[in-house]
Amino acid sequence: MEEIQVTLEPQDNNRLSNLCGPLNDNIKILENLLDVKINQRGNLFHFIGKKESVEKASAMIKKLYIDSENSVITKDEISKNFDINNNYNNKNNSQKYTHSNIVIKNFSIATKSENQRRYINAISDKDLVFSVGSAGSGKTFLAIAMALFYFEKEMVKKIHLVRPAIEAGENLGFLPGDLQQKIDPYLRPMYDALEEIVGADYTNSLIDKNIIEISPLAFMRGRTLKNSFIILDEAQNTTIEQMKMFLTRIGHGSKVVVTGDITQIDLKKGVKSGLADILTKVKNIEEISICELFEADVIRHPIVKKIINAYKRI
Repeated sequence: MEEIQVTLEPQDNNRLSNLCGPLNDNIKILENLLDVKINQRGNLFHFIGKKESVEKASAMIKKLYIDSENSVITKDEISKNFDINNNYNNKNNSQKYTHSNIVIKNFSIATKSENQRRYINAISDKDLVFSVGSAGSGKTFLAIAMALFYFEKEMVKKIHLVRPAIEAGENLGFLPGDLQQKIDPYLRPMYDALEEIVGADYTNSLIDKNIIEISPLAFMRGRTLKNSFIILDEAQNTTIEQMKMFLTRIGHGSKVVVTGDITQIDLKKGVKSGLADILTKVKNIEEISICELFEADVIRHPIVKKIINAYKRI
């Protein structure tokens, strides 16, 4: 184990408060992100951990202290500095990507393609990411994995998983049960992804504690979602009005991923997809990333790729 001490100058209690955050929340985030122990007394910081980790942590503290002169350090700033720091230290190994896998508790999810790696790094770098691509290419699965990663690192407090209430050729009104029983089967793919990543027990525990909320898009109206990781799945089935409503729910400290496949639109004839519409509007906004996944990125049974290509030839 390596130990490093850093004294931040000039000593300024306001800047130290901006740096550490309320109840030292920012220090806890850094400890989780870099797997180090940080002890602080005034402007003296003591780092304990593996050599590479304590060097990164001490460098980040110095950089963030400079940034804290005029404003409180936010979770997003810590995340961006974490990515910049990793890119700098790994520049000889990879010019394009910071991460190639996602580690949550005892689970590790490895990306299967270059596009998938670019996708998860876009999520790290941007507050709003659109992921468009073929069925089975990992759009939703990787987004949910990243949401769990951000929660485990205490960078968000809640996870919201949202789907529009449009059914592929089905009608919810004819299904038995109350509203929750009607919509549960349609939201099941999101439960499946959660359970595959961290298991059913942990998934149910997070849902019971209301940390994870899975709901239809209509339930978002009138809400502001702060300090949350929000995923809108099957976004090709939103209307233009629904997409605008959803995107204006984003509050401070939140990160949003919107996924969809514009070749699988289930809206009524003549109704334009909100996803297809918004992609043309935001493509030149620097703070937003649009990621495309293709047949080569499909991670389901190999025959799925052939089926997708067969439909394209029709």
